[in-house]
Amino acid sequence: MSLRDYFQQLEAQGQLLRVREPISKTYEIAGVLKQIEPRPVIFESVKESPFRVAGNLLCTKAAFAGYFGIEVSEIIPTLASAIDRRTPPEVTTSAPCQEVVETDPDLDRLPILRHCAQDGGNYISSGVVIASHPEYGQNVDFHRMMQFSKNEMAVRVVRSRNFDTFLRDRKQIDVAVCIGNAPNILAAAATSVSLGINELEIANALEPFKVVKAKTVDVYVPAETEFVLEGTIYLDRLHAEGPFVDLTETYDIVRQEPVFEVKAITHRHDAIWHALLPGALEHKLLMGMPREPTIFKKVNEVVRCLDVNVNPGGCSWLHAVVQIDKQAEDDGKKAILAAFEGHRSCKHVYVVDKDIDIYNPLEVEWAMATRFQGDRDLIMLERAPGSSLDPSASPGTHETTRLGFDLTKPLIAQGKNFDKAPFPKVDLERFIKCS
Repeated sequence: MSLRDYFQQLEAQGQLLRVREPISKTYEIAGVLKQIEPRPVIFESVKESPFRVAGNLLCTKAAFAGYFGIEVSEIIPTLASAIDRRTPPEVTTSAPCQEVVETDPDLDRLPILRHCAQDGGNYISSGVVIASHPEYGQNVDFHRMMQFSKNEMAVRVVRSRNFDTFLRDRKQIDVAVCIGNAPNILAAAATSVSLGINELEIANALEPFKVVKAKTVDVYVPAETEFVLEGTIYLDRLHAEGPFVDLTETYDIVRQEPVFEVKAITHRHDAIWHALLPGALEHKLLMGMPREPTIFKKVNEVVRCLDVNVNPGGCSWLHAVVQIDKQAEDDGKKAILAAFEGHRSCKHVYVVDKDIDIYNPLEVEWAMATRFQGDRDLIMLERAPGSSLDPSASPGTHETTRLGFDLTKPLIAQGKNFDKAPFPKVDLERFIKCS
């Protein structure tokens, strides 16, 4: 299914909102997206651009699961299977993403949004960056990009990630930045996998699709994507990048980052720009959800893991709720340590029993209130580098204190019972007429 097919599916279900009133890419689109989330929307008339803009496409796990026709509980095994059983996509020589080829690119024509008042510039936040390395092959991931001229952008390159390895080795890398991708490609691009794995093969295992060779750079891009920005990222050409609202909904700092020089733009005739609102629900879903299979895998190596939720309340990055089937008294603590191995940017891990709904924060808090004692059930790890997204971490080093909360009940209760009392089930129709 292409992104276009997904729009048609949403419209048939009565979920897609179309805004036909003229609207600005500066602040206005971002403001509407935030106020109506999680509802998907297409803006039909952007004042500064001939192209339409779509947003809020995947704000919830239910939306993601609905795209693939699976239950929310099947997301983790589905993603894990795609990582383990990846397959190369079919190659084509003719693709919708290359219906229009522009070799004198002008970024000002594109609906690149300015989201918030203190942003350093107009930002691409949904761009899937595809690069190639002679030894490691193709790499696919997300990098935010701030426009500062008609054909240049500053790219936030997180140190020690796979693309950073490519760039530091080659000093300059040809890339294709794809905007307007189907959910399988978005999810795959957000995964963290070993160097040398082509994330498009994960996307193809989730749902088969075709790729085409880019027009001016030596990489393969999804044939059905809406826009492709082709060019080169230079390690030693730097420009100020930021401020920018990151995953925690706070402003990130200004840094000197590598420059992306755009040399060609290809797109569909009637291309639709995907706007990914920074710090909002869609951003959180695409960041946090792909970390759940890695946590699940690590925890399942030491205890019986049932489910994992990297929840929006923890910025879909800094917190993880892990559900286990407890078999031994130390299973909760084992699960905590394993979860941190599965997601090293995580700051707080909560481990609960199988009777707790990990998608209901009231139930998780109830488990903390009734099953947790700090002197017995808290694990505190030594300060160590954590996530650069955490504003409370130490400046520069990003050192943080990781805490694990064992919210599981004892296998043998001493004194008061730890189970919720069940209320009787009755046939409401006998007493209350429901219409």
